Amino acid sequence: MDILGTLQNEVEGFSRSEQRIADILFTDTEFATNASITELAHRAKVSPPTVTRFCRRLGCQSYSEFKVRLAQTTFVGTRYLTPETPPLSASDVVEDIVTRAQKALHSLHESTNIMELQEVAERICNSSMVYAFGSGGNSSMVASEVQNRLFRFGLRVTASSDHTMQLMMASAASPEDIIIASSISGRNEELVRTMKVARDYKVFTVALTRPGSPLAEMADITLPIDLREGLNILKPTAVRFVFLAMVDILATLVAMRVEGGAQEKLRRIKFQVVAHRDNDDSEPLGD
Repeated sequence: MDILGTLQNEVEGFSRSEQRIADILFTDTEFATNASITELAHRAKVSPPTVTRFCRRLGCQSYSEFKVRLAQTTFVGTRYLTPETPPLSASDVVEDIVTRAQKALHSLHESTNIMELQEVAERICNSSMVYAFGSGGNSSMVASEVQNRLFRFGLRVTASSDHTMQLMMASAASPEDIIIASSISGRNEELVRTMKVARDYKVFTVALTRPGSPLAEMADITLPIDLREGLNILKPTAVRFVFLAMVDILATLVAMRVEGGAQEKLRRIKFQVVAHRDNDDSEPLGD
């Protein structure tokens, strides 16, 4: 149960006494998490039975259960209760986002293992099928981008963000295939399970993820991406840029290794796109 979410939904119907208790929970969560029922009642200027009734209204059978659920809620999202003050001006936002992206890419540049990148690119070129897996907003995008970058070189590649489909694909894959899995945290249990299944069937696996994570430990090769975020909850994660840059690096290395060259595939795609668009050859391939 998300106690704070329930509070926000119920707050309009609270009595004055209940409102005072709720105010304490929102403004001083640390106190509320550690306070006894007597201490909370005293600070809210209500009686302990009022606190008990308040807890039951939120779906808890006792004050003890209420405290446990409150602790669980605040442990997960404390920084969302007292967020870092975001930049006040548009110029501050631009500076912050661009600087974070630059720092993230510079970090990738410094930490990249060239030998492992080359091995992954070689295995992609020699594979019968490339599977790109990722779930969640960012990792799904990365999986789709792997497909978007590689199909144009004439490689057989597919992407999936569905856990069940990933599991089935891994079960049907062969040792001549390769699976590339993406996860920012590396703790996606379903994806880790899929990678284990793949390894059981001798399928070569690559993880774009945080080093030392469960997903990293399960992969044959991990291309490490580890960028810790700040406290500004309103700002999109800069690690997205690093994942996309890693995909671009791999795609370029693959393009240089594709047997027979990738140029003819790219030329055919470009010809068809331009012929059905506006005859402007200067635009990016595929718009």
